[in-house]
Amino acid sequence: MGRRIRWVALVLVVCFTLVLLQLVNIQFRKGPALADSPNNPRNQQQRYQNQRGLILAADGSILAQSVKSAPGTPWKYTRVYPGGTGASLYSSVVGYDSLEYGTAGVEYQYNSYLSAHSQPARSLSQLLSPPPKTTDNVTLTIEPYLQATASQAVAAIPGVDKDAAVVALDPQTGAVEADYSNPNFDPNALANPDVQTEEVAHYSYSQPDGENFAPIVPMSTQDIFFPGSTSKVVTSAAVYNLKPTLSGFTYPNDPQDSCLKLPNSNQSLCNDGTTIANSTPCGGTMVEMLPSSCDPGYGALGIALGGDLLSQQANLFGYNSVPPIDLPFVVKSTFPAAAKLTGPNQAFAAYSAIGQYEVQASALQNAMIAATVANGGLEMVPHVLSQIRQSDGSLVKAYSPTVYQRAISSQAAASVTNDMLGVARTGTAAGVGFPASLDVAVKTGTAQTSQTADPARANVDWMIGFAPASNPVIAVAVVVPEQNKSSDGAGVAGPIMKAMLVAAVAHAAADGAVTGTTTTTRITTPAPRTAPVAPTTAPSTTPASAAPTTTAPSTTPAAPATTTGAPTPATPVATTP
Repeated sequence: MGRRIRWVALVLVVCFTLVLLQLVNIQFRKGPALADSPNNPRNQQQRYQNQRGLILAADGSILAQSVKSAPGTPWKYTRVYPGGTGASLYSSVVGYDSLEYGTAGVEYQYNSYLSAHSQPARSLSQLLSPPPKTTDNVTLTIEPYLQATASQAVAAIPGVDKDAAVVALDPQTGAVEADYSNPNFDPNALANPDVQTEEVAHYSYSQPDGENFAPIVPMSTQDIFFPGSTSKVVTSAAVYNLKPTLSGFTYPNDPQDSCLKLPNSNQSLCNDGTTIANSTPCGGTMVEMLPSSCDPGYGALGIALGGDLLSQQANLFGYNSVPPIDLPFVVKSTFPAAAKLTGPNQAFAAYSAIGQYEVQASALQNAMIAATVANGGLEMVPHVLSQIRQSDGSLVKAYSPTVYQRAISSQAAASVTNDMLGVARTGTAAGVGFPASLDVAVKTGTAQTSQTADPARANVDWMIGFAPASNPVIAVAVVVPEQNKSSDGAGVAGPIMKAMLVAAVAHAAADGAVTGTTTTTRITTPAPRTAPVAPTTAPSTTPASAAPTTTAPSTTPAAPATTTGAPTPATPVATTP
C-alpha cells in the first residue's frame, strides 16, 4: 500500500511541476506575444477604440492622428487625417485605418508601433508590474512642399487626362521626399465610425476612373508601364559598366537608310516612325544618341551588348525584384530574361534596349535608377520612415541610410550623367525650359502602347532626372499614362519635372545645402487596378525588407512574341523621344 501511495504522490508532483512550468511559460515567455496578439479579445475590443500614434511629415506636420469621438458614437477615438479632402495629398503613402477594411500604407507597415502595445520592462518593478500600453509616433521623410508641388504640377497637365505618378528621392540616403499618385482618395471616409459610410467610400475608391485607374491603388508603387526611352539610361549604363569597349559605339546617321534592319526579322526599327519616309534620321556616338533619343541607334547598341548584359544591368538596377521600400503591396518592375533576347531573339534585345517588348517599370523603379546614377552608382534602399518616438518623445528607432546594391561603377555613373546633361541642354528636353543654373540631367520617354481602351490615348509619357548634376540633392521620376498619341515626355512630364527640381533645389539652397552647383553635406534625419484588401495584422517593420506583394500589378507584361520566323514584338515598334 505504501508503495502505491508513493507512486501516486510522485505522479502528482510531476503533474504539479508540469502545470507550474506551463504557467511560467505562458506568463513570462509567451505572455507578451499573447498580450499583443490581434486575436486577443482585449485587443479586438481595443481596436474599436482606435487609439493610435501620430503620423508626421518631415517638417512635423500631422498627417494622421486619433481624436476623441463625439458623444454617442461607438468609438472612443476616431482616426483623423487633417486637411479634409486635402488629406488625399498623402493617401498613397499614409494609407488608412479602417474598422471594416483594415489598414494600408504606413498605417499598415508600422501598425505594431502606431497601435497600443506593451512597453518593454526597464526595471524589476516594471517586470513584476508591467507599465501601461502606449502608442508610438511615426515621422516620415515626405516633404509637404514637394508633395504639394507634385500635386499642383499634375493638376496643370493640359486636357482632362491627369492621372499620373511622381516619386522624388534623396539620392544620398534613399529618403522618399515625395510620393504622389493621381487619382487618390480621402482616407477620412475610410476611418468613419459608421460602417456603411466606410463601405460606400471603399466601393467608390475601388472603381476605375475614366483612364482605368482606381484611386485606392497608388500608381507610384503599384502600377507598371512601358518605360520607353527612359530605358536608354539602363542601356547606356550597361555599356559603360559592363562592356566599356562599346563606349565608342557609333550608329551611322544616314537619311537614306536611317532605320535599323532587325536580325531574323522582316521588320525595321525606325526613329519616330515605322518607315524611312516617315521617320527622323538620327545617329552618332552615345553622347549624341542619348540627347536625340535615337531608337535605331540604341536598338543596334542593345544587339551589340547582347541579352545577357542587358538583362544583367537591368537586374542590377532592381528590375525583377520587389523594391525594398517600407510600403506594402509594392510591385516589381520586369525585364525579359537573357534567353529571350539572344540567338534568334536578337530583335527583342533591340526593343528591350529602348524600353519596349516586355520591359515594364514603376515610377518608384525609375526614380531609383535616376537616384543611382546621381549617387555615383550606389543604389540606396528607398524608405519613407525617418524615425519612431514614444509619446513622451523618447526615441524608439531611427532609420539609417542603407546601400541596397552597387548598380554601376562611379565612372559609368559619371558617363551616363554627362549624356543626360545633353538631353536637357540640346536634346529632347531642351524645350522644357530648365534654368541653366539647375544643372539638370534628365531623360525623356514616350512609349506607345496598345494596352489602352482608347487607341487615341496610347502614349505613356515619362521623364526621369536629377539636379544639380554636379552634386545632386534630388532625383525624380514622372509618369503620365493614357496620353494623346501626339504627346511626348518632354511636353507632358517635362513641366512636372521642372517644377519638382526647381522647388527642391531652391529649398536646399535656402537650407544652405546648395551653393550654385556645388553642394555641402545635407542634414537628413536618418532614419493592379483591382484594389487589394489589406490585412489587419502588422508586417515586418524593417525598412530594408521587401513589403508584401500579394496584389498583382495592374499592367501586366504582354506575352512574348514568337521567336521563330519574323518576330512580331509584343509592344509597338517605335517610340518617340
